[in-house]
Amino acid sequence: MTGTGRRTVRSKGKFAVADGSDVSDVSRTSSRPSSKSRMDHRRDGSLIRILNVDLRFMLAIGLVASLAIFFLIQSLIAPVEESHQRPRVVTPFPSPKLMELDQFQGEHKESLYWGTYRPQVYFGVRARAPRSLVAGLMWLGVKDGRYHMRHVCQDSDELSKYGWIAHNGRDFGKQELVDQELKLETSFLKSRSQGSGYGGDWAVQIDVQHEKSGPSNELLKTGHMFFYLADESGNALSPNSHTDENNVDSLLASGSRADVGAWQVHLNSKETLEVHYSGFRTSYIHNLSDLILQDLSEQVRNFGRLQLPDSSENSANILVFQVAAKIPFRMDITFVSGTEGKGSSSEQRLSSLQGASLSTQLQQKQAEFDSKFEQLFNGAHKLESDSTVVGKAAIANMLGGIGYFYGQSKIAYPHHEGHDNYIAYWPAELYTAVPSRPFFPRGFLWDEGFHQLLIWRWDLRISLDIVGHWLDLMNIDGWIPREQILGSEARSKVPEEFIPQYPSNGNPPTLFLVIRDLLNGIERNIFTDVESRDVTSFLERAFIRLEAWLQWFNITQSGKQKGSYYWHGRDNKTTRELNPKTLSSGLDDYPRASHPNEDERHVDLRCWMLLAANCMQSISKFFENGDIPGKEYASTVKLLSDFELLNEMHLDPTSGAYFDFGNHTEQVRLSWKEVRGENHHLKRELVREALERPNLRLVPHIGYVSLFPFMGKIIPPDSWILEKQLDLISNGSILWTNYGLRSLAKTSSVYMKRNTEHDPPYWRGPIWMNMNYLVLSALHHYSQVDGPYRERAKQIYSDLRSNLIRNVVQNYNQTGFLWEQYDQRKGKGKGARLFTGWTALVLLIMGEAYT
Repeated sequence: MTGTGRRTVRSKGKFAVADGSDVSDVSRTSSRPSSKSRMDHRRDGSLIRILNVDLRFMLAIGLVASLAIFFLIQSLIAPVEESHQRPRVVTPFPSPKLMELDQFQGEHKESLYWGTYRPQVYFGVRARAPRSLVAGLMWLGVKDGRYHMRHVCQDSDELSKYGWIAHNGRDFGKQELVDQELKLETSFLKSRSQGSGYGGDWAVQIDVQHEKSGPSNELLKTGHMFFYLADESGNALSPNSHTDENNVDSLLASGSRADVGAWQVHLNSKETLEVHYSGFRTSYIHNLSDLILQDLSEQVRNFGRLQLPDSSENSANILVFQVAAKIPFRMDITFVSGTEGKGSSSEQRLSSLQGASLSTQLQQKQAEFDSKFEQLFNGAHKLESDSTVVGKAAIANMLGGIGYFYGQSKIAYPHHEGHDNYIAYWPAELYTAVPSRPFFPRGFLWDEGFHQLLIWRWDLRISLDIVGHWLDLMNIDGWIPREQILGSEARSKVPEEFIPQYPSNGNPPTLFLVIRDLLNGIERNIFTDVESRDVTSFLERAFIRLEAWLQWFNITQSGKQKGSYYWHGRDNKTTRELNPKTLSSGLDDYPRASHPNEDERHVDLRCWMLLAANCMQSISKFFENGDIPGKEYASTVKLLSDFELLNEMHLDPTSGAYFDFGNHTEQVRLSWKEVRGENHHLKRELVREALERPNLRLVPHIGYVSLFPFMGKIIPPDSWILEKQLDLISNGSILWTNYGLRSLAKTSSVYMKRNTEHDPPYWRGPIWMNMNYLVLSALHHYSQVDGPYRERAKQIYSDLRSNLIRNVVQNYNQTGFLWEQYDQRKGKGKGARLFTGWTALVLLIMGEAYT
C-alpha cells in the first residue's frame, strides 16, 4: 500500500493482536508541552511577514537562491529555537490552525462529537476528544468447537463477511457481520435534543441471528455479547448491580464527565436476557479481551458456569456487561447524557432511543441514506442492482471507517540525546478516514487525498474537517509525517521498527487532488452560498500551510537539474532488495533506478509538483484582491508544464513511455548465498548482485509511473505521444487486462518478481484502483476535447470502466469484500480485504465523477 512498509508488515506476519487503547497514553507522555510553550513557538508578526516575503520568491528565482533564503530563514529562527530547546522537526508550523476556523466550532463540532470513530474494532464508539468515554462490543464466536473472543478486526477470526452497508458519517450507520453460523447486525443512531449533554445521546441496536435455519453446534444456541464502557480519563464508573430480570429497561451503568455531565447507559429488550458484569481499574484497555477471558475461565473452573463474576474492582474505570440469550434476540443499548436533576428530560429521550421508536428512526435514516446515494451517484439511474449494493458498501465503509486518534508520532532524530535516536512529535489529534479496518486502521497521508475525492462529494464539511486536521500536523519546515500512528491502540497494529517517521522523506501530496476539486467547484458554482463561504475561508487559512508544504518539496526533494525531483529515502546500501524500495512515493516496490543516488529524476513526483503548483497559482489568483498576497507561481507552472523539457528529461521516443532517470542496470538479480549470522553461523539468504556496472540512463520499466504525464493531462490532445500512450494502455501484452490496468508491464524485467526473500510483488503487476481512477479521469478528459485521438480515448475509456466495475462487483458478490488490489491474471481480490480506502473510488467510476 504505502508508507512504513505496509506490505512488509503484512507479509512478515508481525501484526500484534491488541484490543484497545492505552488510556494513560497521554498522561504518560512526559514530553508533552504546555499550552504556554506551544504558544511561545508562534512567531511574532514581523517574522511571519519575513517568512511570507522570502517564501514568495523561492520557486521563481530557482533552487540555489531558494536554498540561500531558506538558510537565512533558519538563521532568523535558530535563536528562538535554541532558547526553547525544541528541535525544528517537532516544532508546529507557526500559523493559526485550520481547526480553529469558526466553521469547525459550535454546531459543527458538537454534531460530530460522538461517532463510530474506532475503525480497528468490529463495533466501537468514542468522542472526538483526547480522553473519551469509549464503548465497544465483543462476542464469543465458535470455531473448531471452541469459543473465541471477537473484538479487534482481524483476518484470523475468519469472519466470512463484515462491514457497513449504510453510514452517513454523522449520526447513523448499519453494519452486517457474519461469523461462521452467527449473524450480527449493529445499527448506530445519534440524537441531540433539549436537555441532552454536549454531543447528545446515542444508541446501538444489536440483532443476533443464525446465518442458517438452525445451528449445527450446540455452543451457538446461546449468544454471548459483551458490551463495555471505558473512561480514558480514569473516572470511576458505577455499575447497577440490580438489573431488571425482565430486561424491559435496565440501567447498566452511570457516571459523570466534564464534557457531557451525568450520564447513564441502559439495556432494553423484549427477550429474556441474562446479564452479568465485571469491573476493572486499569490504565490500559489493550488487553481487555484477556481480562474478560481470564474472568470467564475462573468462573468455569470454579463454578462450572460461563459468566462474568458480577464483581468490580474499586473505582473501576472499565465496565464489561455480558448479555446472554437464546438466539435469535435483539437488544438496544442507549447512552443518555445530561441526566442530572429531577427535572431532566432524560426519561423521554431514553424512551425515544429504545424499542419501536428506535427501529422507526433507524428505518428513516436508512431511507435518507438510500435517497442521498441515488441523488449523488445514480442520478441517471444507470447502475444495475449489483453495482448499487457495492456502491453503497463503498461509501458506507469509507464513512464508517473514519476514526479519531490522539497521541504523538515517533520521529527519527539522530541528534536526540535520548535512547534510540527518536523524538516525540507534539501531542496531536487526527480525524481521518483509514484505508482498511483490519490492516491499516490509521491515517496515511497519500491515501487520504484519494479518500477525500469521495468524501467531499458526500459531505463537504466532513471533508474540510479531515483535510484541516492533516494540515494542522505540519511542522515549521512544512513537513507532514506520512503515516500517523497515534496512541497505543494504533501502535498495537504496527511492529516497533516500522513506527518511526523520517523527516527527510515525503509522500505524494494528494490532498491537492481535493483542493483542485474544491477550486473547480467554486469556479463551476456547484456549491451553496454557505458551502462556498466555507471553502473560501478554508483555502484562505490553508494557503500558508499549503505554500510551506510545496516549498518543503522544492527544498528537500529537488533533483540536480532544474525542474527535476526525486523521492528521498531509498536505501543505496542494501544487499537484500532486488530493487531498493521507494516507500515515500507510495508505490513501494515499483522499480526505479537500480543504484539510488542524487542523479535520479522521478517523473511521478514531477507531476505531483505540477499539480501542487497549479493549485497554488489558482488560489493566488482567487485571492489576488484579498488578504492573501499574490504569489507568482506562473513561472513554476510554466517550467513544470514545459512539454519539451518533460520529454527531454523523461520520454523514451521509441515506446512513447515516460521513464525515471538514474544510475541503472537491468543486470541485477537475487541469488542464494551463504552468509554469517549474528552468532557467526552460516545461513542461506537471498542476496542481491549486480552483473554489470550501472550507468546514467532512463529506467526502462513501463507501468503506472510511465503514465503520470497522461494522468496529469499534460500531453497535448494532438500530440503523437498521446497516441503512443493509448497504445501502451490498450496493449494486452503491456498494461491492459480484462480486469483493469496492471501496475507494471509484462515486458518489465522485474514483472511479478519478489523484491526480497520475504516481500512478494506488490506494485509489480497487480491492479490498483487509485491509479486506474486517474487513468480513467484522463481518458474521459481526452474523449471530451478536440483532437485526432478523441474517439479512441472514448472507446478505451468505456472498455476500461466496464472491466473495473464488473470485476469489483463480481469479487464483492463472491467474497463480501472490497480488496486492496486485484490479480492481473484472473481478477481475484488480493492483499488486504475490507480495503475500503481508495478501492471505494469504484463508486466514482460508476457515477463517472471526475475532475
